Formats: sequence, structure tokens, C-alpha cells
Amino acid sequence: MKTRIIILGSIIALVVAGWAIAWFVIAGMIRQNVEVMAANDGVTAPRVACGRIDVGGFPFRFDVGCSEAEITSGDLTVALPLLEATARVYAPTHLIAKATGPATLADSFTGARNEIGWDSLDASIRLADWRIARASLIGANLAWADTLMTRTELARAEALELHLMDMPEAHDPDQGLASLAAYGRASGLDAPSIAVSEGAAELQLELTRLPDDVRNWSDPLLLQTMADNGAQLRLVSVTANDVNSELTASGDLALDQAGLVNGRIDIVSSGVAERIGPMIEEPWRTLVLGVPGADGRHTNQINFAGGVVSSGLVPITAIPPLF
Repeated sequence: MKTRIIILGSIIALVVAGWAIAWFVIAGMIRQNVEVMAANDGVTAPRVACGRIDVGGFPFRFDVGCSEAEITSGDLTVALPLLEATARVYAPTHLIAKATGPATLADSFTGARNEIGWDSLDASIRLADWRIARASLIGANLAWADTLMTRTELARAEALELHLMDMPEAHDPDQGLASLAAYGRASGLDAPSIAVSEGAAELQLELTRLPDDVRNWSDPLLLQTMADNGAQLRLVSVTANDVNSELTASGDLALDQAGLVNGRIDIVSSGVAERIGPMIEEPWRTLVLGVPGADGRHTNQINFAGGVVSSGLVPITAIPPLF
């Protein structure tokens, strides 16, 4: 009996020691991969630089902290005091993250500078066979301000949530195609510059027939591949309202083989034309929102055909090929 206990104890000690070594090796690889992202050019691949990198969570988690984070993509640079991400050993395809604000945004092309603050901002993403099962972003008490000259608050929201979910019934494993449903909601919206008070907005979208393996999303030919597969962006419902106005929109968009946008968007609004009057001159306001009916509600259909955007039958602009 004593010998068996010694053997069992030795096996447990070896397993624990082996896992400890494996954990520190993996933690080192994570740190190395984060450091590699700082060498990206910020154009072909986003550049992520950390003032300090911390990796902890032993023995059953990997907690990664990036202090004084700076993310550059094209002309846009975002700076954050702290980014944190956690992956659990028993659920390695489920990543949980949170950010400490405020975030500062600088556009080197336009010279614009903005700041976004929040009380909490949490995100998570869960994969299933390299296919997105669910991705979420939830924030509380967000505030957006222009800080170029002086700090001017542009908008505020009490709550924000965004979700991206797999549509398993639309998955095509033979062709490697997936479809995603998106849902977003914001409440307690205030935007002093356009006199929005106690507003709310809700968004429901569906994106069909895109590659199911997220590792293929970085392919520079992704949009062309989606067009070849017959991918479609469906605006199931877009609604926005406050105490004095409301707007709803729905429709669908797709790319043809030449990379040109085709589809339509139907818009119905009330009180919006008066709200945006000082910012959008005629005839553009009517071309977008349409003319009011007997009940005072504006209705319009924006059509996309071969990249040409029309208000009803009246061409108003063109979108160049997207690939």
C-alpha cells in the first residue's frame, strides 16, 4: 500500500511539474506573439504596442495585460491605458477581454482628435471549429468628445451592447461557408450637437455566405471571395428614436463580380429632416429621406445598381469597386 501511494504521489508530482513547465512555455509564447505585433507596419496588419506586458493566471488561466496600449491601423491611432484578456485552460476557444479608458483616437490624415470614455467595457469571443459561435461587446456610461482644440462632448450613452452570433441552420460545411446575425442596442443616448435627448437605437443585421474559418478573414481577396459565393448583407431592422423623432430602415446589399454594390435600403422617418436641417442642405436632405406624406412622415428608397446610388430613380452618387 505504501509503495502504491508513493508511486501515485510521484505520478501526480510529475503531472503537476509537467503542466507548470508547459504553462510557462505557453506564457512565454503569448508574450512573444504580443511583442511581434509591435513590429507590424500598421497598414497591411494593425500595429499593437504595449508599454508593459504582463502574463499571469497560473495554473488554469492565461491573463494578458497590455499597459499603455497603442493600436495603429492606417491613419488611425488608438491609445488606451490598459487592455486585458483572459483565456481559460479548460475553454481555450473562449476569450474574455476588457479595456480601461479613456481611449484617445488620432487621425493623422484629417488631424481629428477624439476621446471615448466609459465606466466599463467588456468583450468576449467564442469559437467553434474556427467558426464564430458568439462575439459580444458591452459598455456602460460611454462618452464621446472632440478634443482637437478644447474638449467638446459630442454624444453620450448609458448602455451599449453589440453581439455577433453564428446562424447554424445556414452553415454550409461542404463549401466552408457560414452566416452571422448581428444585434446592437444603445440606450440613454444624448447628442447635444443635434439636439438628441433620451434616445435609443437598435440594429439587426445578417451577413450570409462568408468563409466559416476566421483564419481566412485576413485574406486580401476576402471581399472578392464573398462576392463569388453570393454573400449578402441584410438590414433586417434599423431603428432610432428619441422624444421628438424616429427613423427605421431595412434592405439588403451585395457585391457583384466587379466589386460594385447592388441592393436597396428603405427609409421611413419622422422629425429627422427637421433635426438635421442645419447640417444637410437641400436637395440632399430630401434625396436621402424623401418627401413627407400627408401624415408628415418621410419615406424613401435608396437604390444601389452597379455602384450607382439613386434616390428612387434619381442618381445621386457612385461607389467605386470595392475590390
